Amino acid sequence: MTDVALSLSGLTVSFASGGGRVRAVEDVGFELVRGETLGLVGESGCGKSVTSLSLLGLLDPDVARVESGAARLGEVDLLRLSERELSRVRGAKVAMIFQEPMTSLNPVYSVGAQIGEAIRLHRDVSRKEARARAISLLSRVKIPAPEARVDAYPHELSGGMRQRVMIAMALACEPEVLIADEPTTALDVTIQAEILALLSELQRSMGMAILLVTHDLGVVAEVASRVVVMYAGRVVERAPVEALFARPLHPYAAGLFRSIPPIGASQRGEARRRLPTIEGVVPSLRELPRGCRFEPRCPERRPRCAEEEPPLTSQGERDVRCHFPLA
Repeated sequence: MTDVALSLSGLTVSFASGGGRVRAVEDVGFELVRGETLGLVGESGCGKSVTSLSLLGLLDPDVARVESGAARLGEVDLLRLSERELSRVRGAKVAMIFQEPMTSLNPVYSVGAQIGEAIRLHRDVSRKEARARAISLLSRVKIPAPEARVDAYPHELSGGMRQRVMIAMALACEPEVLIADEPTTALDVTIQAEILALLSELQRSMGMAILLVTHDLGVVAEVASRVVVMYAGRVVERAPVEALFARPLHPYAAGLFRSIPPIGASQRGEARRRLPTIEGVVPSLRELPRGCRFEPRCPERRPRCAEEEPPLTSQGERDVRCHFPLA
C-alpha cells in the first residue's frame, strides 16, 4: 500500500504471570496510511490497547516484553528504539490520546503549562512562545475563551473540555500518527459526537493518520475507512469498513454486529427485545484452545476448528482468520 505512515508486522507481546509468561498479543500486523483512520476493535482484553501501547514503549518493562515484530515509522522501527530515542519520537512523530483525561493530566499544573511542556520538549521555543502556542491550540480544538482556560486546572474543566485539552496536547507538535485509545468512552453521546467531528476536522487539515482503538462499532462506522478486528490477542479480520459492515467473514465479527441494536428499535417498540449475544467467554490467555481461539464460542464450528488454528488468509480486499469464512 502506497504512502504508508506506520507499518506494524508480527507483533507478539507477553506478560509475566504466576504461571509463567503468557502472550497477550500474537503476530499482530496492519498498515496505517497517511490521512486515513484505521479502527482497531474487539472486546475488552482482546489485546488492542496492548498493541497501541507497545508502539510507544508505554508497557511496564518489569512485566511486559515485546518478543517479536516491527513497527516502522518511515525508516525507524519503533520497537527497536531505546527509551531516550522513544522520548524524542513520542509527541513529535507519534502522539496518543488516552481514554480518561483525569488520569493523564497532572492535577497540580494548569492545562496551559502541560501543553506548553509538550511543545518545549520537542521545539526550541521560550515559555512565552509555548504559552501563545497553547492558547492557539486550545482555540483550534474549540475550547471557548482559550486565553482564560489556558490557566485553568484539569478539575475546573468538564470531561469534554479535558478531552479537548488532551487532543491539543497530542497535536502540539503536529505528529504524523495519532493513536486514540477509546477517546470518547467516558463521554456522553453528544460530546462524543463533537469529539469525533473535531478529530476528523483536524485530521483533514493536518493530513495525519489516526489509529482509533475502540470497542464501539458505531464510532468505527462514523470515522474509520478500514477496520482490524481482534480476538484473544489475534487479528481475526481486516477489511474496508463498508465491506465489513455489509458482510463480515469471521463468525466473531458477525456476532459483534448482531449485538448492535437496530436503528429505530425504540421507536418500533423493540427496546425490550433481548439482543443476540456471543455465547461463552473469552478464553484465558493461560488456557487457549488448541485450534481456533474462537472455536468454543463459534456457532459455525466444525471438527477441524478444534484441532487446527487457522492462518490469516487473503479473501480479495480483506483478510480473515477462519477455516470456513461466512459466505
